[in-house]
Order: sequence, then structure tokens, then C-alpha cells
Amino acid sequence: MRKFLTGLWRVIAFPFRFIFNLIAFPFRAIYRRFPKFFNGLWKVVTFPFWATSRFRKFLNTEPDEHPITEVFSGLVTDKDTRQMLWDQVEELRMHLLRSVLFLIVMVGISFLFTQKIIAFLAQPVGGLVKLIAIEVTESIGVFMKVALFSGIALAIPYIAFEFWLFAAPGLRPYERKMGLAGIPLASIFFIGGAAFTFFLMLPAALPFLNTFMGIKTELRPQSYFSFVTGLMFWIGLAFEFPLVIYVLSALGFVKPQILAQQWRLAIVFIAIAAAIVTPTIDPVNQGLVMAPMILLYFFSIGLSHIAYAGRKRNQAAEQKKADEAETG
Repeated sequence: MRKFLTGLWRVIAFPFRFIFNLIAFPFRAIYRRFPKFFNGLWKVVTFPFWATSRFRKFLNTEPDEHPITEVFSGLVTDKDTRQMLWDQVEELRMHLLRSVLFLIVMVGISFLFTQKIIAFLAQPVGGLVKLIAIEVTESIGVFMKVALFSGIALAIPYIAFEFWLFAAPGLRPYERKMGLAGIPLASIFFIGGAAFTFFLMLPAALPFLNTFMGIKTELRPQSYFSFVTGLMFWIGLAFEFPLVIYVLSALGFVKPQILAQQWRLAIVFIAIAAAIVTPTIDPVNQGLVMAPMILLYFFSIGLSHIAYAGRKRNQAAEQKKADEAETG
């Protein structure tokens, strides 16, 4: 009976095997003629899956424990420790080199749309026609400066990723994932700060500056764009504060209770920072800078609570695994 069923199956499957072999014949012939090409093509097709698997494994690998005291003592007594240090320096040099090369490429790309960026940044004063250059090379200098700033803004996520790659082997899996997630968040916060400066702060500050004491100001491209790009840069950095607090809390360097207790002192420092950054001395514009920074501080306290609670849960889970390993 078994032989009969096997023969019946071969009879039924024969047309399908014949069609499959007929279709596969030219491909097999080409593969036998060009095996290296097909092997390379297969590697290209499977590379995303291989890279994803390797990256997932990298994110979840526990780092080797090297206490800092042993590292410093080993620099004097152990040749392998010194070699490890030089390897780390060489690796850092490669990360910096790739970051600089990517920055150069982004600055080169930004040249394609720098003119549009300049026209956009000049909108709060009525456009480029309102700016008067008094030096021959002033316009070229403005173009190069804006291209450089836009290139830096485009390259920041990749540069942060390169520094993360350098630091990641020494971090725990939770810290690696959190640092990787923080890269796009840092860009979003920075863009939010720059947008706040351009759309809310500049329209309120420029009329006061241009008509102070009844003196009409003739705007120069060099001074105007240096003022605008510098202000957007510093306010953008200020908006990174919640993310920094979250990371430091997750790593255990900052506790939310301390942030909540020292809110009065924090407001004093925020007022000083706002006075330094604000382009005017009137309380209205300074308040425009202080208000979001104060809100960001209290928002940081909430993020710190979330990060610190997550850190405690991870520590409890690791301790439980260690206890189970000891008892098992």
C-alpha cells in the first residue's frame, strides 16, 4: 500500500516537477556559468536581513566589565591595557573623520538651497531688499555662513550617531537603546527651539530693536544673519534640556526629587540665561524666552520621574535574574 501511494504521488507531482525544472533550467545554467555573480547578488539581497540581525544582537549584548580603577592601574603595568587604549583612540579618530567628511558633504549639499534659506530668514524684516551691504564681500560671507550653519544642522543627527557608535560598546543594552532613540529626539527638540525663535521671538524683538530711542536701524546682512542664526542656535540648544535630563536620570546621575526641590534656584538660573540670550533688555522679550524654558524645566522633572522609574525597574529585573542564576 505504501509503494502504491508513493507511486501515485510521483505521478501527480510529475507535471509540477517538470514545469519547475523547465523554468529553473536556464537559471541553473547561468549560475553554473557565473557562480560568483549570483553569490554576490545573493549577498546583496540578504544584506539588510543580516545587518538587522547583527544590529539587534549588538543592541542586546552586555558589555565587558572594566572598573575604571583597574583600567588606570593597567595603563602603567599592563601592555594589553595600553594597546586597548590606543585602539580606542584610533577608533575615535575614525569616527571623527567620518563625521567631518559627512559634514563637508552636507555643507556642499546645502549650497544648493542656501539662497532660499537666506530669503526665508530675511522675512521678519521684509525680505532681502531691506538689507544693505556696505562691503564688497559681505554678501558672499553671509552666503557661506548660512551654508555652514545649514550643513551643521543637517549633519548633527549623523554626528550624534557616530559618537553613539563609539560609546555604545561600553553601555548596557537599555542605555544603548535609549541613546539611539535620543538621536532623532535631539533633532526634533533643536528644530522646535529654532522654530520658536524664528516664528515667535524674532517678530516680537526686531521691531523693538529697530526703533529703539526713535532711531531707525539700517540692517546689514552680516550683522542681521549673525544675530538670527546665533539666536536660533542657542535657543535650540536650550530646548535640548529635557532630553539631557531624561538621559542623565536614566543613567542615575540626576534624581527627580532634587530637580523638584531646587525649582526656585532653577528659575533664577533660567532668568540669568534668558537675560544673556535675549537680544533686548525689555521684560517682554525676556519673558518670551523665560516662559518656554521654565515650562521645559518642569517638563524635564516629569521626564526625570519616568526615566528614574524605568531605571529602578531594570535594576530590579537584573537583580532578580542574578538571584535566579545563583539559586539555579
